[in-house]
Amino acid sequence: ILASIWSWKIIIEKIIKIRKLKQIENEFDEIFWSGSSFDDLYEAFNINQNDPKSKIFCAAINEWKKTDNLSLKKNMNLDSLKDRMNRSMQVIFNKESENIEKNLTFLATAGSTAPFIGLFGTVWGIMNSFQSIAIAQNTNLSVVAPGIAEALFATALGLFVAIPAVVAYNKISSDISKYFLSVESFIDEFTTIFFRQLEKK
Repeated sequence: ILASIWSWKIIIEKIIKIRKLKQIENEFDEIFWSGSSFDDLYEAFNINQNDPKSKIFCAAINEWKKTDNLSLKKNMNLDSLKDRMNRSMQVIFNKESENIEKNLTFLATAGSTAPFIGLFGTVWGIMNSFQSIAIAQNTNLSVVAPGIAEALFATALGLFVAIPAVVAYNKISSDISKYFLSVESFIDEFTTIFFRQLEKK
């Protein structure tokens, strides 16, 4: 029962989180691809970094601004700058991935172990039934029924935990993978556009 309650808590939290991320992502994409300069975009997103894309973008621009502030713009090594920007973006990406996927492994664990815990309860209930038969030396339904009921109830509880946990884990994992695939595509597109503009200057 506790595992079921905790599983549903995680499921609801993740569903709300993913919906919010997708909504913010749409808002970010609309602003980012509006044609504004990177400086203007940085000012807009740096005020409220509440999603992975804005954090990644601001981290990359911060690296650029550090280089710019050191007056290395004319003589800088673009490969070095690209490497530092990619590293900073990857750090943010990894942190956000870890944050969004937090507690998700519990669903996988519950989905795989709950049926076996239910099976243990089933065996325990059947053992009680045999003990009742041995004590009463009678195989009437009234003697066997309580242990069988316990066994069936334990099995039902195990499935009650496992089925939602497995279905939700697969769905949420798929949605998170799609989201971060979109983030990775953004990183590639942003990096390409940024250095293309930089090379033209």
